[in-house]
Amino acid sequence: MERLWAPWRMAYISQGERGGCIFCDKPGESDEAAMIVARGAHAFLMMNAYPYNNGHLLVAPYSHVAELMLLSPEERLEVMDFVSLGVDLLADVCSPDGYNIGANLGRVAGAGVADHVHFHIVPRWNGDTNFMPVIADVKVIPEALEAVRGKLQAAHSERRRRNG
Repeated sequence: MERLWAPWRMAYISQGERGGCIFCDKPGESDEAAMIVARGAHAFLMMNAYPYNNGHLLVAPYSHVAELMLLSPEERLEVMDFVSLGVDLLADVCSPDGYNIGANLGRVAGAGVADHVHFHIVPRWNGDTNFMPVIADVKVIPEALEAVRGKLQAAHSERRRRNG
């Protein structure tokens, strides 16, 4: 049997049932420590620490609510603005061929954090599925999260500078 060494996964595996909420806790950390790419008045954009693909982003409101309709119109608008921003930044930095964008609402729908609504932005490339997920049930992420975050944040800073 072949083995793929992925030591970064141990932090996720060993943490068991976490207390608190990642989407409430991370905004209290520095952008670098929390892997946050951009912050707004009502929402933020961050790297997924356990990505499905290179550049996998998460968008969440600061409000701790499980349902979209519990967000104010301003919060919903900014969440969607950050989804659009995430797509634009990924296009600038990673040049994907497409995206999977969605929210898993409720535990039965696959939400890992069911009580805080959030969106996933997963960049996709033609041919990005290979033998690893099919044969070994393993996904290979080719670039360090910190490196991708740095590129995305630099693209975001450049975009803000250009737009005033």
